[in-house]
Amino acid sequence: MNADPIHLQPTAPLAERVLLPGDPGRALRMAQALLHEPRMFNHHRGLWGYTGTAADEQPLTIQSTGMGGPSAAIVITELANLGARRMIRVGTCGALAPTLELGSLILAREAIPGDGTSRALGATSPATPDNELSNAIAQAAGDELHQGRIVTTDLFYDGEDKENEWAQEGVLAIEMETATLFTIAQNKGLQAASLLIITDLILPTRSRIAPDALIQEERRAGEIATTALS
Repeated sequence: MNADPIHLQPTAPLAERVLLPGDPGRALRMAQALLHEPRMFNHHRGLWGYTGTAADEQPLTIQSTGMGGPSAAIVITELANLGARRMIRVGTCGALAPTLELGSLILAREAIPGDGTSRALGATSPATPDNELSNAIAQAAGDELHQGRIVTTDLFYDGEDKENEWAQEGVLAIEMETATLFTIAQNKGLQAASLLIITDLILPTRSRIAPDALIQEERRAGEIATTALS
């Protein structure tokens, strides 16, 4: 029997397929753009989530995970206990490869566990997504997609010492939740994938996407992920 959730307090049904933005505001914007008649699934602890009907006329939940592995692990575990089975992180990342551009999308084919949460969950080598779900994202995105290895870390700031090393190893980007998602999914037999928007260029100098451009890319990424789940 599934344990009652502690941090999520559902006020609407949960769909078995879920989009996982980190930012609660992104969850709201995506729900408004992608769902017909969205209902708030959760607002406890500021982790906004919504359930509605997607373009394929099937239920879809969009649930924010918060920032970083510990928060994401709680949300993902409680969603799984409540019945979620297919999850796509629709998040943001900082590009390490100098050829990448702001607003581009990355499909994570591997996530190096540079964070404490995924390692605590048992990850000792790059965590991998569900291949079928990832291939569906790639097909839905067409040519508008970069694919490869990313790294998950606990640090948003002050991680410069490792960034050059990861870049030299061919890592495309850095973010904070994907390895945790992949590790939990593997442990629990779930389907999971990660589609990331490049919001920051890290090397050789830092730059940031404009707010209006980010909102546009959020919707594009959400539409691709929803199509992949159809």
